[in-house]
Amino acid sequence: MSGPVHFAVADGVAIVTIDNPPVNVTSHAVRQGLAAALDAAEAAGVSRVVLTGAGKTFIAGADAREFAAAPVEPHLPDIVRRIETFPAPVVAAINGAALGGGLEIALACRARIAAPGATLGLPEVTLGIVPGAGGTQRLPRLVGLGPALSLIGEGRIIQAQEAETMGLVDAIATDPVASARTIPISARPATGALPAPQPDAEAIKAARQQAARRSPGQIAPLKAIDLIEAATRLPLDEGLALERETFLDLKTSDQAAALRHVFFAERSAMAQGKAGGRDIASAVVVGGGNMGAGIAYALVGLGISVALVENDAPGVERARANVARLYADAVKRGKTTAEAAAAEQATRLSFHEGYGALPPADFAIEAVFEDMEVKRQVFSALDRALPETTILATNTSYLDVNRIAEGLRHPGRFLGLHFFSPAHVMKLLEVIRARTTSAETLATALRLAGRLRKIPVLAGVCDGFIGNRILTRYRQTCDIMLLEGALPAQVDQVLRGFGMAMGPYEVQDLSGLDIAYANRKRLGWRTKDGFRYIPIADRIVEETGRLGRKTSAGWYDYEGGKASPSAQIDAIVAEESGRAGITRRSFPDEEIVARAVTAMVEEGFRILEEGIAANPADIDLVMIHGYAFPRWRGGPMHYAGRLGLPEILRRIETFEAQDKLSWGVPDLLRRAVRDGLGPEDLKRG
Repeated sequence: MSGPVHFAVADGVAIVTIDNPPVNVTSHAVRQGLAAALDAAEAAGVSRVVLTGAGKTFIAGADAREFAAAPVEPHLPDIVRRIETFPAPVVAAINGAALGGGLEIALACRARIAAPGATLGLPEVTLGIVPGAGGTQRLPRLVGLGPALSLIGEGRIIQAQEAETMGLVDAIATDPVASARTIPISARPATGALPAPQPDAEAIKAARQQAARRSPGQIAPLKAIDLIEAATRLPLDEGLALERETFLDLKTSDQAAALRHVFFAERSAMAQGKAGGRDIASAVVVGGGNMGAGIAYALVGLGISVALVENDAPGVERARANVARLYADAVKRGKTTAEAAAAEQATRLSFHEGYGALPPADFAIEAVFEDMEVKRQVFSALDRALPETTILATNTSYLDVNRIAEGLRHPGRFLGLHFFSPAHVMKLLEVIRARTTSAETLATALRLAGRLRKIPVLAGVCDGFIGNRILTRYRQTCDIMLLEGALPAQVDQVLRGFGMAMGPYEVQDLSGLDIAYANRKRLGWRTKDGFRYIPIADRIVEETGRLGRKTSAGWYDYEGGKASPSAQIDAIVAEESGRAGITRRSFPDEEIVARAVTAMVEEGFRILEEGIAANPADIDLVMIHGYAFPRWRGGPMHYAGRLGLPEILRRIETFEAQDKLSWGVPDLLRRAVRDGLGPEDLKRG
């Protein structure tokens, strides 16, 4: 049997192998192949069927690219039902990942044998859908209500050992195919024939509350919990029908489209690190503050030897303490042992006062104060202290990477790597290509990003690159709304309701108002021509000394750590409206969202127009992973496409008519609307 499903018979046992690289998704061709293999097995009168996967994967789920199209026979639920009712028992030999539809196939088998390294899960809710081939009905019958709520409602993926403990797999074997051929199964009922799980109203309520906390605004987790609850009271066939109806309804929803978009964008971004470049074995990190310590900790975790540099002895001691805290936290969370943490620090991490005795290194990155001259001094020192082959990277958030590189020997080895804090946790990495950055340097940086399990996004040189440039525009737009009648607490509440993790003023209080204040001074906003300067935030810093949570007062008052709107700040806002001759008005919630998000989109189009980003999906990844734009909305550019670019154009034209200093239609947007294009059509190259 040719195609993505192979069939063979030996000693009366049929071996059916899914071979659809790279991850054996259940595409239409695979479903056809499975149907044909089951036909052949039945015709051969085999005593057993063993179902397995080629390579390192059993079946990693459905082909998400098919979700936007109408279902085509044979449908996966029909294949699953046929496996469950097949005349001879079917055994799953789970050689690797069994996810989504792959696990649903395994659930229909009479027994499941897993390799020690196999992973199992039903992560459909992370793509805005629910299991659609029986997962919500068969899994709770097999493992019970609680484990099913956890696995399905959270989209959790587990290891083989946990799966065996909960009864999801029957055994773990280094050769699951050999074990599947012989495991006794004569008395085992089919999963669908098992009794329904016992109702547990408290468990269902707790699962719904947790889903609301973990995935606010998302529909699929709550729908999945509803279906699991239905498994406690509906016959199997009725539960399966309800599940399929729910799946088909969700798969064409805005949320599912957004989450698929992000999934493919992430996969594309991470694939950049798989080709070219060289591996990094040794590194220098300059600056032992929270950012530098996090970068050093992440690099050491890869087995890279790291020399961490500070200017003086007190700085070295602070750096030691910062790194030690990260290891202590890892031990506390069970990520490592105290002995392993101590050994790693002793063998792979050294601390240095100044640059005089640095070991040779493949890579060096600075994470020092955001000041052009300070950074140029650091790279001048690194240029003298390290070999000419060392890749040099700056972790600047805003500054001109081309200027930082001036004067270096071999400037082709220089680039920007903008980590997000905390650097060892946040997945986003903006990779900034300087004017001189060589292809080899870029490839090596992307390879390192892959090893760090980061999502790398390429960006050109401009103030703030992709993310901070959009953030600056977003905050400025919100400040204008304050001047015209909104208040900080309202803006924050409305944008949280849209799905942002925090509102812009809450975020500033968390990071410190002095950070944004310093950036505004650097950009000269107060005297900038053709720019609408809003003095509210500067007045708060200069006149009140309120810098956010670190001073227990910022945009909000803080008592016992709890934020509450500040009458003092509201008075400053109202006073500035009066100074500007503006009669304050009430702001509808929908206008706040429209202005804030449209400002992001407009700036995104300018970033594309200037070639700072290569495609809209990169902008979406930056805003989701770096700035907590709601993943289930797909990022600002995808969201704009779902709204329709003509609507975005209309909004900007309306806003521009009211405020020409703050709004304007990008040429790229106007051309896209004229030509009937969407954001996905605007990729460069």
